[in-house]
Amino acid sequence: MSVLAYDGTAMLGRQLLRMRNNPGLLILTQTMPISMLLFFGYVFGSALAVPGEAYRSFLVPGLLVATASGGIMTGMFQAAHDTHRGVTDRFRTLPMSRAAVPLGQAAADVVAAAAGAVPFLLVGLAVGWRVEGSPLEAVGAFALLMLFRFACTWAGIYLGLLTRNEEASGQLGGATFLLPLLSSAYIPTRGLPDWLRTIAEWNPISAVATALRDLFGNAPVPDGAAWPVAHPVAGSLLWCAVLLGVFVPLAVRQYAHGER
Repeated sequence: MSVLAYDGTAMLGRQLLRMRNNPGLLILTQTMPISMLLFFGYVFGSALAVPGEAYRSFLVPGLLVATASGGIMTGMFQAAHDTHRGVTDRFRTLPMSRAAVPLGQAAADVVAAAAGAVPFLLVGLAVGWRVEGSPLEAVGAFALLMLFRFACTWAGIYLGLLTRNEEASGQLGGATFLLPLLSSAYIPTRGLPDWLRTIAEWNPISAVATALRDLFGNAPVPDGAAWPVAHPVAGSLLWCAVLLGVFVPLAVRQYAHGER
C-alpha cells in the first residue's frame, strides 16, 4: 500500500503538471458549465413550470452532477492519449505499482474538478442559487459529488485503455453527453412518459443530482420515484460503489496487460 501511495502521488503530480501545461483545456472545462447554466437557466427556465430562480436553484446541482459525469470523457481521452502515443508502454517498464498510473490520473481529475467547481458555484450564487441546508450537509454534498466524479473517471480510464485511440475515444466520449439528458439533471422527471421516467430515474446521474438538491436544500425528494431517487444519498453511494467495484479492477488489469 505504501508503494501504491508513493507511486500514485508521483503520477498525481505528473497529471497536474500536464494540466498546468495545457491551460486551454482547463479553461474550456470550467467555462462550459457556466455557459450552460446561463443558457439553460434563462432560456429553458422561462419555458418551464418552475421558472426563474426556482429553476436555477434546481439546475445548479444538476449541472454539477452532469459536469462530474464528464469524468468519463476526460478519463477516456487522457488514457487513450497516453496509450496511443506510447507513454503507457513506457510506464509499464518502470518498477512501480500497476495501479499507480490510473490512480494518479483519477486523483488529478478530481482535484481539477474540485477547483473548477468553485467559479461555477460563484456564478450560481450570482444567479440566485443558495445553500438552504446546513453547512455539514453542504460539505457532504460536495464530497458525494467528488466521489461520483472519481468513479466516472475510472470508467473513462478503462474505456480509454480499451480503445487505445484518441479519435475513437473522442467520438465515444462525445456520446456521453446524452447521459445527463436521460436524467433529472436539467428537468424534473415527473412529466416524462412512464417508460422514460423509469430509465431516467435509474440513471446514476438522477440519484446524485437528487441527493445534492436534498443536501443543499434546493428541492425535496420526489414522491413515487424509483428506489435510487427515493433514497438519493444511499442510492448515490451504491451507484458509486458499483462503478468503482467494476471499473477499478478492469482499468488496472487493462493497464497491466495492455494489448495482451
